[in-house]
Amino acid sequence: MVTTGSNVPGSGPDGGNGCGSDGEPDAEIGYRGPTACAAAGITYRQLDYWARTGLVEPSVRAAHGSGSQRLYGFRDILVLKVVKRLLDTGISLQQIRAAVQHLRDRGTADLAEVTLMSDGVSVYECTSPDEVVDLLAGGQGVFGIALGRVWREVEGDLAVLPSVRAGDGAIDVEQAGDELAKRRLRRTS
Repeated sequence: MVTTGSNVPGSGPDGGNGCGSDGEPDAEIGYRGPTACAAAGITYRQLDYWARTGLVEPSVRAAHGSGSQRLYGFRDILVLKVVKRLLDTGISLQQIRAAVQHLRDRGTADLAEVTLMSDGVSVYECTSPDEVVDLLAGGQGVFGIALGRVWREVEGDLAVLPSVRAGDGAIDVEQAGDELAKRRLRRTS
């Protein structure tokens, strides 16, 4: 259950990997499963399970049969990283599903302004420092996840990982991590 005081805002800093000039994620840029896993700090098995159960589905391109690849958008990877952090703190998957649904329903507006707080049982959305203080004063908040900080972490992680254009599946060679990776990508492209 996600309780709001004036909780969970949306868009993050302008620029960054996978974001357009308006700061919103670029719908044409996607990241393959292994890249999404590396950026979110999860295993491929977790990624696959969460996609199959609808917890976090790829927004750029879903898998269509055997051999097809899912493409995850920037926001998907942001949510994956938040899910991982909530799991690491002991929140139940049922509560995490409710929090993710709340974030989906809320949209992307001002997500960088949101802090998710939890008492280990419920997840609360705070959009101002006063809400965080009120939650802590009431004894409900035990830990928090500032989505703006997670946003910047994901941007930094994705800046050194390869992205894929949704339309043609081409890998952005300039984003390859090192010279050897760039050569491999040029050879296979």
